Amino acid sequence: MSAVGLEVIDHTIELTHIWINDLDDRLGWKNKHRCYHLLRAVLQTVRDWLPVNEAAAFGAQLPELVRGIYYEHWRPAATPVKQRHRADFIARVDNSFKTDPLMFSADAITAVFELLSEKISAGEVEKVRHALPADVRALWPVPSAAAWAATAEGD
Repeated sequence: MSAVGLEVIDHTIELTHIWINDLDDRLGWKNKHRCYHLLRAVLQTVRDWLPVNEAAAFGAQLPELVRGIYYEHWRPAATPVKQRHRADFIARVDNSFKTDPLMFSADAITAVFELLSEKISAGEVEKVRHALPADVRALWPVPSAAAWAATAEGD
């Protein structure tokens, strides 16, 4: 046990804060709540765009707390969604921001994808990218060799 509680819980909370802080730094929003909201919206949209087995394999790569966010309200029988175009993907994320609209939705989504490329194994990123339609995949830049090497070191 750690001083705060169970080490496994403390660790996943710490990792979740790292991910959100990293995303906040990328976007320059200085609004961690909004960054959490964006991470959640993008992860859940990706989840619903993937075949069930790939969605589960991707979810297994996420820190436990982020994994819970990812699986929240998931209906595997309804995935992958039928309308799987870039405009539909962006609209789904935008729909999560009705009261506080995103200014540059595609750029914000790409920032999440860049974060995922650095945090998730290169092999899983490649599988997920290729499971997405080409026009959605275009939002997810091919990770740099340095980013892939960094995830390989963390594996």
